[in-house]
Amino acid sequence: MIRQLSLTNFKAFRSADIRLAPVTLLTGLNSSGKSTVLQSLALLRQSYDSGILMSTDGNADSRGGFLLDGDLVELGTGQDLLHEDFTTERPGTDPLISVAFEFAERESYAWSVRYAPEQDVLPLESSIRPADWGDVPLFSRRFQYLKADRITPATTYPRSHHQAIGRGFLGARGEHAVNFLRHHAQDVVPDGHPLRHPEAGGHTLLDQVVAWMQELCPGVRLEASEIPGIDSVRLSFGFGGTAGLDSTRLRRPTNVGFGLTYALPIVVACLTAGPGSLILLENPEAHLHPRGQSRMASLIAAAASAGAQLVVETHSDHVLDGTRLAVKQGRLAARDTAVHFFRGNGAGVEIITPTVAEDGSLSEWPEGFFDESDHTLDQLLG
Repeated sequence: MIRQLSLTNFKAFRSADIRLAPVTLLTGLNSSGKSTVLQSLALLRQSYDSGILMSTDGNADSRGGFLLDGDLVELGTGQDLLHEDFTTERPGTDPLISVAFEFAERESYAWSVRYAPEQDVLPLESSIRPADWGDVPLFSRRFQYLKADRITPATTYPRSHHQAIGRGFLGARGEHAVNFLRHHAQDVVPDGHPLRHPEAGGHTLLDQVVAWMQELCPGVRLEASEIPGIDSVRLSFGFGGTAGLDSTRLRRPTNVGFGLTYALPIVVACLTAGPGSLILLENPEAHLHPRGQSRMASLIAAAASAGAQLVVETHSDHVLDGTRLAVKQGRLAARDTAVHFFRGNGAGVEIITPTVAEDGSLSEWPEGFFDESDHTLDQLLG
């Protein structure tokens, strides 16, 4: 598990140390630095997948670095990445941009790249790297990153064996989630598993996905099927009845709405998370009604109980309250949560970290932290 993330000269942050827990909520106003936290980790993964992150012989042309534009993140060039009020190790030199994290106990990894304003690959200056990259979830098959811009209702979705089955990756937009579910629909989720839904109609992954999706939309069922002859798969929704091939009157996602399709990759990612998994989520509450947002927090807590680590950017007080409720009900330990509130202070970003107590209460409620309902209510009653 990543215990702390440290950023230097990276977008919104001149210097920041951010504690991460099994469930970390990143909250705050727009453009306050929340997405930057997720992007920094996704950038490392993207650079690793491309083979660029690993330095080789120290030659300036082959020593590796950060790939700024790729499948996970598109950060532009060095001048887009560098913090405006950057620091330098000595006057007259180009600044360094650094990402570091503490993993497990007494294990720290760090990468520093040299600023190059017009380049989309920044050269690696120094690094402390894992001896075995596969032991770190960020660089293994146990990694998922789902951006806010996820798949929308469509008649078909891609069928990539390499991504969904070979790598087990759902895609940054969740575009491979349907094919992943089609392939793994009959995988067994055993009794007693933290992610096993008590109302599920069976033991399979499909049964569990349907049960959790019904938390978001009561009565919904779904089917993921192959379309013969083309490299695409089909997702269908139904309402009432049971899940699986015997379901009738299934509908195209285009006739159902955004919420279910948008939520499906998150449900699949959480349900297939295991010990050591790392899941980065942007706005899991998007297109969901308040009850669905609260239930999504329950699923996130269950994934953490199964041994996964989830870093969640959210604008939803329902996700926050659902997480607090999971703590109060004993489904998630208070020590396994971290809540960060990002707020611009005129000179950069201020990070305030209220502590969650065992009863679900927060140690503080800073100005601007999910207090708009109170302000509006005061005006209505005034």
